Amino acid sequence: MNPEEALKTKFNEVLDLKPEEIVLDQPIGEAHDVDSTELVEISVGLKKDYGFQLSDNDLKKTHTFNDIVEILKTKGAT
Repeated sequence: MNPEEALKTKFNEVLDLKPEEIVLDQPIGEAHDVDSTELVEISVGLKKDYGFQLSDNDLKKTHTFNDIVEILKTKGAT
């Protein structure tokens, strides 16, 4: 599974957001009302289910859904 699909799946599981509800370039907190605890839960789920690792530092740099996808891509997630 590619990073974008995996992330959409985790957003659905953790936040009950359908893929079509995800706003790619809006700030996550604004568009989806995601808090830091939920981001950590998404990160842990990505690591557990897909092996995609997001560090605390990575999470601090994320503002949009696309930011997370790009971080995953730079870490070699394909």
